[in-house]
Amino acid sequence: MSDLFIRAACMDWDGVGKDSYLWNIPAVAGVDRVDFEKPVTCFVGENGSGKSTLLEAMAVSYGFNPEGGTRNYSFSTFDSHSELNQHMRLVKGPKKARWGYFLRAESFYNVATAEDEYSRGPGGVPQNLHKKSHGESFLATAQNNFRPGGVYLLDEPEAALSPQRQLTLLREIYVCARAGAQFFLVTHSPILLGIPDAAILSFDDGPVHPVAYEDTDSYQITSLFLSDRKRILHSLLEE
Repeated sequence: MSDLFIRAACMDWDGVGKDSYLWNIPAVAGVDRVDFEKPVTCFVGENGSGKSTLLEAMAVSYGFNPEGGTRNYSFSTFDSHSELNQHMRLVKGPKKARWGYFLRAESFYNVATAEDEYSRGPGGVPQNLHKKSHGESFLATAQNNFRPGGVYLLDEPEAALSPQRQLTLLREIYVCARAGAQFFLVTHSPILLGIPDAAILSFDDGPVHPVAYEDTDSYQITSLFLSDRKRILHSLLEE
């Protein structure tokens, strides 16, 4: 616990307007505190369950640009983040992270553009991310920025990656976390959810709570489909 850079996210709901859509997200509405106990924490749940809302608020509270990048990035193409970060306090550990990155699939094009612009400044090394495929540039950004002693927030990183590249990313996260980094992932990927010793927090069925890997929908549905594909397709597609 003492080595974690972010130990908890605390919310003050007294300041959130009663007409805010945040009250309509059962996983986070009225939740005062979410604790983190592992170097890798995965957020899992159905679309719209509040995973990215919490991750985004944590990222902004920590000093990241809402659209992604390092804490040095300062640009905006569309202001879409919620007000939750304004009512959030992060409980931090005694050590200060030496580096960090907020990587989100939704706005990666904008971050890649900013990355190229920033890297062309004095002392920078151009990344030429737009000259790579989406998956290649996404993985390269992760690999170039993952360092021991850093904090990393990843929002649906599997969106750009093949299963093989997801395994590559899993290894990158695992190795870096063992070297002292801390990761938070929003993911639907049963591959990334399988990172050894990761904590998994479910945003389904009420307030956010821990869940076992085998109890996640991502694992159960994928496992069921792979083990009995013909029956599942027949049931799904029959008229």
